[in-house]
Amino acid sequence: MIKLPSPPFAIALLLATLVITPIAAEEGKTTSSPTLFDGKSLAGWHKQHEKGQHGTGGNWGVTEDGLLFGEQDPPGSGNGGLLLSDEKFSEFELELSLRPDWGPDSGVFVRTDERGQGWQIYVDHHDNGNIGHIRLETKPYSVAFRPFMFSRIDPDKPALSMAPDSRPENLEEGVYEESCTPEEFLKVWKADGWNRLKIRVTGGHLPIIETWVNDLKVCRFDASKTKHAKFDPEKAKEVAEVTGSIGLQVHGGKRWQAGERVYWKDVRVRRL
Repeated sequence: MIKLPSPPFAIALLLATLVITPIAAEEGKTTSSPTLFDGKSLAGWHKQHEKGQHGTGGNWGVTEDGLLFGEQDPPGSGNGGLLLSDEKFSEFELELSLRPDWGPDSGVFVRTDERGQGWQIYVDHHDNGNIGHIRLETKPYSVAFRPFMFSRIDPDKPALSMAPDSRPENLEEGVYEESCTPEEFLKVWKADGWNRLKIRVTGGHLPIIETWVNDLKVCRFDASKTKHAKFDPEKAKEVAEVTGSIGLQVHGGKRWQAGERVYWKDVRVRRL
């Protein structure tokens, strides 16, 4: 015969279950980040539906060891574009790992339309490049917000060197609310390895975009407050979407060479 617990104990056990279970469920709900890339296929993603300024979409696939890759289509042809998430997002936090070859021009786009236009987080892994700062990129209207750039002086060595961006409007006080120094970026970026990028997007037509690389806060950009001399917030409202896809970019043009790729993995997103 199974001996049942005494009534006081049974009541205490019931109360503990009622109190603890909802808290655990709520914590899971607020901290979980659904995976956008399953490591096996391009399920949940599609190439841009309309031709854009970088091309018809690029070539995308999954390697045997489960990495998402992008390259020009065909490789080295100059035809690029974006791979877009089927789901659309407005306010969210995105995390992904990236390993770009040296030479390609890429980016992570947020609130992106079917022509591959939206707010871009730079992944320009080439001379005069930048990773982690912001650009508004649409065919009617584009503005770069880039306080510094890096180059590889010796192509046979992974070390990068930094310099200010040559455009004076990018160096003005108030372009960013927060921005890391070039020296801070160089300390955390792994030029030939995997790096973790986190992006937080909040706000309306003029978003707040925050980025981190390997836990270093690269920037906090507020489009409603930036003092960039060439930025017109009213024009931005006309061309930028409040909700759109997350996009991974293969830049068009001749900078990409055949055989060069950008690799991604562990892509996770959490709505805010």
